[in-house]
Amino acid sequence: MAKLTCRSAFISDVHLGTPDCKAAYLLDFLRHLDCERLYLVGDIVDLEALAKRHWWHPDHSAVIAQLVDMAARGIEVIYIPGNHDFQMRGLAGATIAGIRVELDALHEGADGRRYRVSHGDEFDPEHIGKRWLTVLGDAMHRVICWANRRMHAMRRRMELPYLPLSIIIKSHIRLAMEYIRGYEQRVARDARERGVDGHICGHIHFGHVRPIDGILYLNDGDWVEHCTALVEDFTGAMELIHWTERRTPLGRASRETVLPSPAAVLGFAPLADCRSDLSALRAEVSIAG
Repeated sequence: MAKLTCRSAFISDVHLGTPDCKAAYLLDFLRHLDCERLYLVGDIVDLEALAKRHWWHPDHSAVIAQLVDMAARGIEVIYIPGNHDFQMRGLAGATIAGIRVELDALHEGADGRRYRVSHGDEFDPEHIGKRWLTVLGDAMHRVICWANRRMHAMRRRMELPYLPLSIIIKSHIRLAMEYIRGYEQRVARDARERGVDGHICGHIHFGHVRPIDGILYLNDGDWVEHCTALVEDFTGAMELIHWTERRTPLGRASRETVLPSPAAVLGFAPLADCRSDLSALRAEVSIAG
């Protein structure tokens, strides 16, 4: 792919240290990225998962080395910890290998628009702490990630491009979409109360460009399921992109025009393709069983 030149880039929810992390795709993205500022918007290294089970791949070390190299070359790299690397919050204000750690940030776009940048776990609903809900959500997410991993392996054997099964599943589960919409509303309400133009976050693994009552909600997605990043060009326009074997625009917001991402976000993962892959996945599961 050609070099991706932009003013700023935002990535989150990489979850280095887990088998579901798509580190190879992220590494390719970072090697093609030419930007002035890079925000790491939380859950970059999954310290929570590593505390339970030590799992690491050489590609994960390569991602960290690439980030350090980018900082050494003069790119401003800002690390905003999330809920899976919350231990890093104790280092807020410090600089590690050229990477600055902050609890959140205020980003001013090239067009003058102001965005608060945070991981986004502060917007979880209060009831998320109830144990049975947490266990149910974690169990469902593990199943989705397992299915996504198996499908990815099958498609690679068939030399087919990456297909994010999970975004199809989430888009067709009513409760999942209700949670996502409620989350987006809480983020937008907070941005409005703070007097900023928008909010950039991650956390829920659902990349999105969406105007909400005059506030621009921007979610940069993840590198576990969807392989997406948010980039700002030199006019201040924000664009959500998918990056695997192909680069696909999923939503764009300039000061003049907003092209929301709901329809486009499924454009690179046609439902017909997903159905055929699901059939193959069911057959593989039945054979294994």
